[in-house]
Amino acid sequence: MQFLKGLLITIQFFTAIPIRSELPMDQHHLRKAVQAFPLLGLLQGVFYSLFLYLLLEFTPFTHLAAAFLLWLAVILFTGGIHLDGWMDASDAFFSYQGREKRLEIMKDPRIGAFGVLSLIILLSCRFFFIFEFTEIIRLDTYVLITAIPFFSKSVMGGLLLTVKPAKKEGLGYWFQSSASPASLWIYPIYLLAFFLLVGYFFRNQLLPIGILFTAAAVCFIFCRKKTDAWFGGITGDVIGASVEGTELILWLTVWLLHYFVLA
Repeated sequence: MQFLKGLLITIQFFTAIPIRSELPMDQHHLRKAVQAFPLLGLLQGVFYSLFLYLLLEFTPFTHLAAAFLLWLAVILFTGGIHLDGWMDASDAFFSYQGREKRLEIMKDPRIGAFGVLSLIILLSCRFFFIFEFTEIIRLDTYVLITAIPFFSKSVMGGLLLTVKPAKKEGLGYWFQSSASPASLWIYPIYLLAFFLLVGYFFRNQLLPIGILFTAAAVCFIFCRKKTDAWFGGITGDVIGASVEGTELILWLTVWLLHYFVLA
């Protein structure tokens, strides 16, 4: 029951799905919420895959229309919560200032030119990747789409609990202070269960899923090393930017897999 409440907390904070229940926000339940991050990603992935499948198989829409609607659904499902972090972190990074100044820039509610440009690039690239592989989609593609938010949310939880906070305030620190790296023990179990299910039902997808997982692991290592150098640690905005950046790399990887592995 407590774990379910933790999952509902993640849905309440990181999606646009309305949760009417009043959920407890004590340290124990927030720790359960952090442990449920990958499950939230898995639910997102199942929704994206099912949505695209229904569009392509049961509607008269073209591949272009289906790609656009999936692209839009990815934004609307999360309410754009991580896109805000992407823009703020982009403004801070491209200011080429020191850590303290970058943290000040991220606190500024105004969006600068670099934030706007980075958002345009991010969303344009994502739409391009989605459209390209909907043109050559296979049944196995849906498995890869499901894995994208599952891996990115695992990266989010890993970064949150293994990188020091840049400041002791904000949503990121609130979640971070409620758990410890030891809370991540359940993440390998999720990953093992996911790989076993893929191996059982889609054995020929183990290699592509393994490549996708490797790309996510590289993103985790890169973000873990650079967040301290660039921002002095983790903030809510940096976490959001890391999720968006990881997912972009994973969409790119799925696109490349269709040309060089699945072709």
